[in-house]
Amino acid sequence: MIVAGFGCRSVATAAALHGALLAAQARLPGNARLAALAAPADRLAQLAPLAAALRLPLIAVEEHALREQQTVTQSARCLSTRACGSVAEAAALSAAGAGARLLVTRQLSPDRTATCAIAIGELA
Repeated sequence: MIVAGFGCRSVATAAALHGALLAAQARLPGNARLAALAAPADRLAQLAPLAAALRLPLIAVEEHALREQQTVTQSARCLSTRACGSVAEAAALSAAGAGARLLVTRQLSPDRTATCAIAIGELA
């Protein structure tokens, strides 16, 4: 299963989230197709319009699941606020399931309020 994971500030707009997704998809192998979007449970409302527009399910990732993931990116801001290196990478890895690995590391939206990473794994 291929999942786009998101991290964002509370002020991130739908356009910012879409911009982060486009940046990540630009680095995705051509034949890969997203199966779902994922974000921390407290950010689902921000992602819901994008998920609906793309007709993809939205997966809530709990805080403890974010902290359990080993991420490539180590953002000081994310470490201090969520205790993980990258919310987007951790959300994607957690939601992708067993054996998940990153296809695309954290990519920023043009306004830097949203991030997106893409992982592939087996749904548990």
